[in-house]
Amino acid sequence: MSDEDVMPYARFDSVEGLLQRGRGLGAVRALQGPLAAAPFVYHGIRRDWRWDGFDDRACYLAGLVRDLRLSLAPVVELTGDEGQCRRAAEVLELLALDDCDEAREALCSHVREGAHWVSVLESVSGLWPLEWWEDLGEVARARIGGEPEPPWFTEPWTRFGIEVQRPDPGPAPHDLTGLADDELLDLLAGARPGAPSRVDALRELSRRDPVEGLIPLVPSLVTPDGRRPLPLLRRAIDRLGALAVPAARRWVGDEREWLARLGSDVLAVADRLGVHGPLDRGRRHRTDPRPPAQTDPP
Repeated sequence: MSDEDVMPYARFDSVEGLLQRGRGLGAVRALQGPLAAAPFVYHGIRRDWRWDGFDDRACYLAGLVRDLRLSLAPVVELTGDEGQCRRAAEVLELLALDDCDEAREALCSHVREGAHWVSVLESVSGLWPLEWWEDLGEVARARIGGEPEPPWFTEPWTRFGIEVQRPDPGPAPHDLTGLADDELLDLLAGARPGAPSRVDALRELSRRDPVEGLIPLVPSLVTPDGRRPLPLLRRAIDRLGALAVPAARRWVGDEREWLARLGSDVLAVADRLGVHGPLDRGRRHRTDPRPPAQTDPP
């Protein structure tokens, strides 16, 4: 759960409690009483009830909104809140892929007029077909000047001719080919004051065979403002392949947006490559947004 305050679960055998836990039985019982279940579904979008980051709760919630034929208005309203926008947008994205024109238009409208349009546009550009969002380029070019800083991610901004932030290249990279894996990990952990930069260490690790010791250091490998991963971190993680999947399942539930997105990207690549078996969470290929039942939290 990402909320700082304590959120006690309802009884495990109640509709509310089952929906909070993402249980398949909760969806079955909700279908038997849609009107009574509706507030619990909306509350599941408003608050993050996941016990861990493995289940793709957006699929579960989107399936409920669709199958119970709930109004999208309360979901769209949540996109106006910075803390709830991401969860609401993910549900709407999936509903749009399930041929819901109202959900698609709601997100496009948010890009045109909403407060959190940058993150919404970045999200839909990674999930929707190009033809669904490429006509938003003129809007993006007109609005980007009002943002406090240029965006970081390449897509969709470079497609629209919008400059993205690029790390200061600084001095020429150090040659660390002579260091052992453990010495590179020490650099990343900051255990060697005055040593070459952590980016240099990541650059060298990205050229080597997988070094599993990198995994526990990932949450600390962030830019000074705490908002972005260090340059070349993603490339180094890509070298780990399936080794990074268990940690990525934890990262996706983290409160830090950069780490949650990194975990999501790792799992998405793993799904496409099939490096850890077929998953029922594939957002690009799934026809039923509802995932299998989840295990009760302790």
